[in-house]
Amino acid sequence: MENDQINIAIVDDHTLFRNGVAALMGEFEELDIVFEAENGEQFKQLLKKHPAPQVVLMDINMPVLDGYETTRWLKANYPAIKVLALSMFEDDKAIIQMIKCGASGYVLKESKPRELLEAIKTIYAKGVYINDLVSGKLLRSVTNAGGPELTKKELEFIKLCCSELTYKEIADQMFVSPRTVDNYREALFQKLNLKSRTGLVLYAIQNEIFKF
Repeated sequence: MENDQINIAIVDDHTLFRNGVAALMGEFEELDIVFEAENGEQFKQLLKKHPAPQVVLMDINMPVLDGYETTRWLKANYPAIKVLALSMFEDDKAIIQMIKCGASGYVLKESKPRELLEAIKTIYAKGVYINDLVSGKLLRSVTNAGGPELTKKELEFIKLCCSELTYKEIADQMFVSPRTVDNYREALFQKLNLKSRTGLVLYAIQNEIFKF
């Protein structure tokens, strides 16, 4: 089974970048690039003519149909296909929005080819990929039975982290001070071995604390 190739598709509107990724990924015998597309609409058309990819490298900002909408469509129509968001954005908002749309992982465009290969293999094998924006321990924490017990307030805080609210707005919603919210955040980061708000959102999704 380990010798099987992983079928991938690359969706990005920058031709040079897309071709470059295809050339680099084509060097790895573990991968087979079934097709490339310059936007979501072209991806949908090519999907009808080619074997379905198992993993799609999806850019976010694209004309005609962007990564958010394409990922949402893909998860509704081809839920078995894993989406690995590939973008220059590294802010929580973009990452969380892609996860909400159905992406199972996120990699920055500045990643090295070997890192991207490992991300593809991981998302194919485990269904989710979490890069250095989030502690690697999260994968183990969401796949192992059990886990740390969370208080009612911590669960409420995690759910609110899955929204578009700022930390200050979350504090207002919970009727506590911003300092108390900071304490919730830092305590959860330590308890769950996380580094970012994105990690909390992924944890919430994987443990079905919150569903989009």
